[in-house]
Amino acid sequence: MSEFAEPDQSSWRQSLSTLQSPWTIVVLIPVMVSILDFSNLVPVVDIAVTAFLGTVPVIAFAVFLIAYLKAAGAEAVIAEAFKGKEVRMIFLAALLGGLAPFCSCEVIPFIAGLLALGAPLSAVMAFWLSSPLIDPPTLLITASVLGWPFAVGKAISAVALGLFGGFIVSYVMKAGLLTSPLKQNSVGCSSCGCGPSPFSGKPVWAVWKDNKRKDVFVAELKTNALFLVKWLALAYMLEGLLITYVPASVIAGLVGGTGIGPIAIAAVVGIPAYLNSYIAPPLLAGLMEQGMSAGAAMSFMVAGAVSSIPAMAAVWSLVKRAVFALYIGLGITGAILSGIVFQLVV
Repeated sequence: MSEFAEPDQSSWRQSLSTLQSPWTIVVLIPVMVSILDFSNLVPVVDIAVTAFLGTVPVIAFAVFLIAYLKAAGAEAVIAEAFKGKEVRMIFLAALLGGLAPFCSCEVIPFIAGLLALGAPLSAVMAFWLSSPLIDPPTLLITASVLGWPFAVGKAISAVALGLFGGFIVSYVMKAGLLTSPLKQNSVGCSSCGCGPSPFSGKPVWAVWKDNKRKDVFVAELKTNALFLVKWLALAYMLEGLLITYVPASVIAGLVGGTGIGPIAIAAVVGIPAYLNSYIAPPLLAGLMEQGMSAGAAMSFMVAGAVSSIPAMAAVWSLVKRAVFALYIGLGITGAILSGIVFQLVV
C-alpha cells in the first residue's frame, strides 16, 4: 500500500462546489473589506444586515406559500390553461405563467408535456415569456424591497410580455413561417427526476390530510427557505458593496434620466448580467439609490429574467434556433417597452 493515498476526486469536487456557493461570497466580502478597507466594514455589513432583516417576514411567507402550492399539486391547474381555443390559451398562459410554482428543472418537462399534448407554440411562448418574470415569492420580495408599484408593474409587464410574444408567434405561424419549430425527439418524458407529470391528477388543497403531501410540504419548506436565505444574503451583501463603493454619478450617467437610451442600455446589459429574480431587487434598489431611473430598472429586470439560464435552456432544448432567436428578440423588445411604459407611468 502506498504511503500516500490517492486524493478522492469526489471530495475535491464537493470542496470545489462548496467554494462556489453563495455562502462563500457572503463570508468573503466582509473579510476582504476588513483587509482592504477596514473603515468601510461596518457600513457595508450594516446595509446588508438591515436590509435582510427587513425582508425576513416576507421570506417566511414566500417560503410557506411556495411549499403549499407544491404540496397541493398546483401545476395541474396551470395545465388547464392550455386547453381550448388558441386565443384563450394565449391569455391564460400569459396570466398563469407568473403563478406556476416551478423549480428550474421543472420548466423543461412541463413545456415538453404541453408540446406533446399538442398545445400551440403561441400559447407555449406566452408561458415561456411570462413565467421567468414573476412568481408568488418573487412578487413579495420585489414588493418588500422596491415597493408595491414596482412589483405590480413587473407583474403587469410579465403578462403583457406573454401576450405580446404569444400573438406575435401566432401571426408568424399563420403567415407560413416556423412551420416546423420543434427539434426532432425534443418532446418526451423528462429524466430530471422532478416527479410525475403535472397533467396527471388533481390538486389537493387540504395537504395536511395526506401524509405524503405533508412530507412534500416540509421538504419544500426546508429547500426553499435555504434557497431564498442564501441568495438574498448574497444580494444584500452585494448591495452593500454597490452603495458604498460605486459613485452615484457613474450609475446616473449610464442608466439615469428619463429618455429611451438608458432604458435600452439597461435591457442590453441585463441579458449578460443576468441575476435571478431573488438577487435582482436588492441590487436594483442600490442602483436606483445611486441614480438609475425606474424605467431602466424595470427594463433591466425583465431582460435579465428572460435571459435566465433555466428559461433559455427550456427554449433551446425543445425548439429550433429560429424560435430561440425569436424568443430572445421578443424578450429584449418587451423589456424595452416595459421600461418605457413604466417610466411614463411613474
